[in-house]
Amino acid sequence: MLGVNLVYGAFFRRKDPTDLMTALMDELSRDRVELDMIKLSGVAFPGVDNRLMSLQLVERGLTDAAMFTARGETVQPSEILHKKPILVERGSFRPATKLTLDLLHRALEQVLQEPNVNGQQPVVLAEMTLRSLIAGSDVGHTDFLARADILASLGFDVLISRFEPYYQLAEYLAGYTDELIGIAVGLPSLWQMTADEKYYTDLPGGVLEAAGRLFKRSVKMYVYPTRDPVSGQIQTVERLSVPPPWHHLHDLLLEIGRIEPIRGYDESYLSIHTPDVLARIQRGDPSWEAMVPAAVAEMIHTKNLFGWQPTRAMS
Repeated sequence: MLGVNLVYGAFFRRKDPTDLMTALMDELSRDRVELDMIKLSGVAFPGVDNRLMSLQLVERGLTDAAMFTARGETVQPSEILHKKPILVERGSFRPATKLTLDLLHRALEQVLQEPNVNGQQPVVLAEMTLRSLIAGSDVGHTDFLARADILASLGFDVLISRFEPYYQLAEYLAGYTDELIGIAVGLPSLWQMTADEKYYTDLPGGVLEAAGRLFKRSVKMYVYPTRDPVSGQIQTVERLSVPPPWHHLHDLLLEIGRIEPIRGYDESYLSIHTPDVLARIQRGDPSWEAMVPAAVAEMIHTKNLFGWQPTRAMS
């Protein structure tokens, strides 16, 4: 734990609370210390948002992941994840859409039916990676807080991580639980995992090694379908066209139940794509409002998030 004098002195040397991490971590590296969380409170730290402090821990490489609850409280991941089933959805959440929410809710319904879950209530996480947060060379803190506020309004705990491939996320979560780890994904993400070797050039075993490391524990992927923009046909994981030889891996994972299609989805959401929603928000096209949950639309309107400008929309 950092000494009180160091923390207190750091604050008064910095007028910008988001610069506190620089002062706190002066001359420290991960070779000397690894932090799971940081939390500043009290009258000496007015205006400090501990979610930003958590982000900076990850951004500066002092930890691989940090977590805060839907109430905005930074927590030790072990406090929330210990020996619990987990369901996680990775996304940019810029913004969270109706498809985002339906994907997670449908996956949760299927997780609750798993025999090894046995009536336990899974921890549901929204995960944001640094790659999805980076704007230019640095993480955009205002933009990050906008996404965090939206996820909080939807009741989600948030994990910020440095993980890129899914197997790194699974290995991290498996350090806290032996229970089921469910990963809710859209069909395009599954394609990257099963057939695109460019994502695994750092692994000697490529796609095969990544799949082995991902599914060696109680990990299962719940896959949401998509609609082909050209043909208009619904594409599901069972009918996913995977080029040889990787179609054998895809078929095996389906057969042994490590990949499962999400059922009961809402077809009207399949044409919703987050980048398209964001573009509509930024150009003042009000049609985006029908593509996001009501709570998200209200927050975007109230706080003018993601470039939304009411005057532009009315012109």
